[in-house]
Amino acid sequence: MITLPPAVLDSLYGLAFGDAFGDRWFGILRREGPAALEARVLPPEPLWQWTDDTAQALVLVRELAEGGGIVDQDRLALRLAAAYAEDTHRGYGASMHDVLRRIGAGEDWREVVSGQFGGQGSWGNGAAMRAAPLGAWHAADLDAVAEQAARQSTVSHHHPEAVAGAVAVALATALATRSRGGPAPDRPEFLHAVAAQLPDSDVRSGVRIAARMPEHTSVRHAAEVLGSGYRMSGPDTVPYALWCAAGHLDDLHEGLWSTVGGRGDIDTTCAIAGGVIAARTGVAALPASWHAAREPLPPVVAEQELRAP
Repeated sequence: MITLPPAVLDSLYGLAFGDAFGDRWFGILRREGPAALEARVLPPEPLWQWTDDTAQALVLVRELAEGGGIVDQDRLALRLAAAYAEDTHRGYGASMHDVLRRIGAGEDWREVVSGQFGGQGSWGNGAAMRAAPLGAWHAADLDAVAEQAARQSTVSHHHPEAVAGAVAVALATALATRSRGGPAPDRPEFLHAVAAQLPDSDVRSGVRIAARMPEHTSVRHAAEVLGSGYRMSGPDTVPYALWCAAGHLDDLHEGLWSTVGGRGDIDTTCAIAGGVIAARTGVAALPASWHAAREPLPPVVAEQELRAP
């Protein structure tokens, strides 16, 4: 069992809440249509299960804790493959089933991930969805945030856009962590600060567009313009999730409700937004019913007392 710095634990819990909350809406929307979402009514369910977003974040956090904040790519690759082998039914994407099975079978992760999609690598959102706690870990050093976020990304997602998405999420979380105990930056300021640290990429362009959106922009319009993960790519997921997070840096509960309204890859957009916001707010203010419903995290994470920062 490991004990984590408070902001890292908060970010991890926020990510898990967002993941589990978002994932349950796939079934609700299929069964009942949008009425429950528009009314913000949560039909009762005994357990909110988290998905591969949280499973991989747990692996990354363990890697950070045991590596002193430094990502050992060979070890991380094996750990991701081992976590997959232990539970393959967490909603992994089709390409990740192939990647993680092959790594688990002993193939070199570098050859596996670089060979995906005709040699360009995956540009999916899987490296971004797990990256938030890393940003909280290295919040004091944005260069380290970018470096380590990129290192953890390329273990599974070789494409530069996937890397940029992971770096963007980690940077946003670092900036949210830095603001703990003080006033929240406004949305444009926050998003411009993230974009300023990113490499030239579609992700950076998307974050810049998000920063320029008028204050009155609706969630539906933001999702249409930025993309809310229907393509499950970094550029199609991260700018929207960060736009949602940046507008709710003092309110995790409202932030998750807002994010889910954009539909798309709901568990992942909510996991990203939850990991960013909770690095600033913690998760203690979420309704008690949410705490009771969310699937517990495994014992590798110390169950520390949850306090508002």
